[in-house]
Amino acid sequence: MGPRVARSVGLCAVSLVYAPLYGATLLQNPLARHALSLNGDWHFIVDSRDTGVGRQYYRNLNPFSSPGVVEYNFQTAPLLHVPGDWNSQRPELLLYEGAVWYERAFNYRLPDGHRAFFHVGAANYRARVWMNGEALCDHEGGFTPFDCEATKLLKNGANFVVIVVDNKRHADDIPALNFDWWNYGGLTRDVTLIDLPEAFVEDYSLQLERGAANRITGWVKVNGASAPQSVAVGIPDLRVFETAMTDAKGLAQVAFEAPALERWTPERPRLYRVQIGSGSDHVDDQIGFRTIEARGTQILLNGRPIFLRGISLHEESPFLSGRAHGDDDARTLFGWAKDLGCNFVRLAHYPHDEHALRMADRLGLLAWSEIPLWQEIDFGNKAVMEKARQQLEAMIARDRNRAASIFWSLTNESRATPERNAAIHELAAAARSLDGTRLLTAATNQIKRPDAHTMVLDDPIIADLDVFGVNEYIGWYQGIPSDLDSMAWRNTFNKPMIVSEFGGDARQGFHGAREQRWTEEYQDEIYVHQIAAIRKLPFAQGLSPWILKDFRSPVRQLPGIQDGFNRKGLISDLAERKQAFYTLRQFYQELASKEETGRAQ
Repeated sequence: MGPRVARSVGLCAVSLVYAPLYGATLLQNPLARHALSLNGDWHFIVDSRDTGVGRQYYRNLNPFSSPGVVEYNFQTAPLLHVPGDWNSQRPELLLYEGAVWYERAFNYRLPDGHRAFFHVGAANYRARVWMNGEALCDHEGGFTPFDCEATKLLKNGANFVVIVVDNKRHADDIPALNFDWWNYGGLTRDVTLIDLPEAFVEDYSLQLERGAANRITGWVKVNGASAPQSVAVGIPDLRVFETAMTDAKGLAQVAFEAPALERWTPERPRLYRVQIGSGSDHVDDQIGFRTIEARGTQILLNGRPIFLRGISLHEESPFLSGRAHGDDDARTLFGWAKDLGCNFVRLAHYPHDEHALRMADRLGLLAWSEIPLWQEIDFGNKAVMEKARQQLEAMIARDRNRAASIFWSLTNESRATPERNAAIHELAAAARSLDGTRLLTAATNQIKRPDAHTMVLDDPIIADLDVFGVNEYIGWYQGIPSDLDSMAWRNTFNKPMIVSEFGGDARQGFHGAREQRWTEEYQDEIYVHQIAAIRKLPFAQGLSPWILKDFRSPVRQLPGIQDGFNRKGLISDLAERKQAFYTLRQFYQELASKEETGRAQ
């Protein structure tokens, strides 16, 4: 089940209202569908007073030929590029939070008997869509995709679409009011119009069965069929071709052996062309097959222990500040991670672009994906937790076929309260019901310190997780780096731990003594002591230090050092590497060499 999408009602109201509609369509693999790309330049109008609905911007009227007074004109309005955020494209919008209206005209002809879906990869944070002046759908959630059926509103020939996107922050949003990254607004990912037959393959899942040598199991869902349909699944390189029939709900179960299957690994990220079809609809995908398990304090990939040599990263452009998008940005960012020696990336603090997950598949990077339950969330508010569940469902639905995706993360640095514990318990149950093939995790900073030399890892939510992450900033927010040398870590759960965050700020090129904060030397000193501490922890099965690259943050305002950037990156916002990059790389190269020797033996 995908994100909640609803028909718009009550258009005379000035404020935007977003109502959920259960069971909305979310198309699997929209990048491979027959579609008209609507990426490119869109006209825009800034609506800082939220008057656009009342002024009927959605009707896209001509002020010189329409009856009455029309005080806008999209045709002469300036342009924003889609996909992209408005903050980095227009200096006057760098700090803007509010509503922006987008408009684009296009020509289209829908074949007889076909259906059209308007697809948006992400719009931060709320979006309302009109097609040819008629309400189409609403969506809430800045990092999850949505699909709106537009068949009845499209015309053969000239069409236009109007979208209002609003990134104002609210206490009951996911994330909430105060988060430590830039609130990039806009249509930040692909926008397309997808052409499908009346009955089409809506969704599918194909996974390597845990505990079986080469058995692939899964299902295919067909939308719009009036009777049971035959479904075909083929993997030509494995000479596997299977068929099944859908049930009354349009669901077909599949299971088959693939004796010659080569399992996906970071060293050999083997992807197979998978063909899925039903009736006149066919879709191709590139899928890798592997298993992931937690056993005691070990993480097992394809049944073998693995240490996750990772790094955290935000979805920010590698060379220019702004929201990253597409294959080129993902290839550059992940290329830096590979050069660092990583086999793992923590995609913080929200679901990243689908292009990024597919690039991780191709490059051989295991991935941690999370929903933005970041710190000050009202876990006791049922409406807020419903939004969290919706975003969790959408993240899992979109990425369930990505071999790279091994962790669904449920929260980051949330305070330990009974309400939070109960909410995470419910989210964990929901995640397992949607996908039992991956591991659940979360990043906690709820660490007990009975004395200056002991950390007790006993956050109650760990009981609901397979693997837990710990964010600790000894040497930066607490104490000095050498405090790590005598620190005792107590794991009260027999589960693997990932040190999901550590680090310190340094401005690239600012040098000094190793005990001088904000210098490259001090940041490097933190890494030296952190690595030494991690070497001594038998239950630590990975790390993802904070962070690959400096990123914009409105709360980081130390003049001459931060200037609106979180400087914990190993690489600066200008793509310059800091000393700690090389210290971590040396550690990762040592680990990789030991792993290769172990495999050879």
